[in-house]
Amino acid sequence: MKLQRSLTLSLMAWAMGALLVVWGSFVVLGYQTGIHEADELTDGHLASVALLQLAQNPRPVGALGNAASLPGLSSLKSHDYQRSMSVMVWNAAGQMLLRTGEAPEFAFNAQEGFETLQLGAPPVAWRAFSRWDGPNRQKKVTVLLSISERDNLAHDIAEQVAEPGFWLLPVVALALGLAIRRGLRPLYALARDVDALDIHQPAPLRSPHLQREFTAVVNSINTLAARYQAAVSRERELASELAHELRTPLASLTLQAHALRETTTGPAHDALLVQLERDALRAGQVLSNLLALARASRTELVEAMQSVDLDLIARAEVAEFGQAALDSGHELALTSPGPFVIPGHPVLLGLVLRNLIENALSHTPAGTSIEVQLDPQARWLQVCDTAVHNAEQPGTPAVSASHHHSLGLGSGHRVVEKIAAIHNARFEEALAPTGFSRCYRVVFRESSALA
Repeated sequence: MKLQRSLTLSLMAWAMGALLVVWGSFVVLGYQTGIHEADELTDGHLASVALLQLAQNPRPVGALGNAASLPGLSSLKSHDYQRSMSVMVWNAAGQMLLRTGEAPEFAFNAQEGFETLQLGAPPVAWRAFSRWDGPNRQKKVTVLLSISERDNLAHDIAEQVAEPGFWLLPVVALALGLAIRRGLRPLYALARDVDALDIHQPAPLRSPHLQREFTAVVNSINTLAARYQAAVSRERELASELAHELRTPLASLTLQAHALRETTTGPAHDALLVQLERDALRAGQVLSNLLALARASRTELVEAMQSVDLDLIARAEVAEFGQAALDSGHELALTSPGPFVIPGHPVLLGLVLRNLIENALSHTPAGTSIEVQLDPQARWLQVCDTAVHNAEQPGTPAVSASHHHSLGLGSGHRVVEKIAAIHNARFEEALAPTGFSRCYRVVFRESSALA
């Protein structure tokens, strides 16, 4: 099983990654800056020593000797920033007037400024600065510093600049982690409230989630809970109605079968067989409607709508029921001006027409005219019949707009209602046109039209 990722750990990882990149960039930049500034510092020191030496009077060669050997000065070398500088002084003729320090002697030249010299055997790099005493060029001073000492000083300064960053990084990371965890506390609270929702009786989230980012999520969850509760209530009501509707023909089947077993021959026997057949057909119709409702619910959840031509569906359904209408003595017809295209589920829309036609055939007497009518402009389809409907006429139960869930007819209309709702449509009993006595209509709203 794949492990679930933690939002907190993910945020911490991304934040720490970004922090390390930025922090590392600053550390590298600080280190490089420290080395550069140390080089500038030592070059400035060389120039300063040269100017100080030019301001002094020259002495004989070797008069001062090595500065490191002077009494009282050896302890200064132990200071972090004390460098061993060498000084050489020449006159205009190239004769050395003064040499002090550890730098090896090298040939005189008239150049001025900074340069890097390879001196000694084996050669060692020295950073040198040369300067004449003025336009007359009577005295030249060269101050030298070992490149290794210069680099040691540069690295020491750079490390001092970069080191605080490494000490502060864990502290900043800890503070950042605590801040992220504290900032996600409302999300943890929302997760607990969602987890505490009762799926059987979902209640709206009432905890104070004041963050603006959570408003849409909380509203969506509350809307979903309300819709789920409404759907569950409708399904329970429908299940109760269908269970009651199915219980009646099943009980009748049991009674008729028991009576049939005790009756041998005669008119009573034939009447029992007819009633037994009617009850079986009635129970089969209820079961068929139950399967249609289950199919409609599944289609609503897992299948996407597509472009559907109701004219083609109506023609197919009317043709399928043609023989059944002929056998029952009904006249079945279709009135349609042409294509009627909407987005929908073709199987479910076929169920709508099938249920309406079946109800019309089952609950009207022989000789009744039944007509399927489509109007693409007004965006409706309807099934009308010419039968006279009253409570006293045998075989034609009274059905009205306010009570079309009656025994035997209601389950089929509940199927039509549910499929109409899936298609953002409305199912209703409409005013019958001239020549017809009753019409059931499905009206498709404009919002369900194709763009």
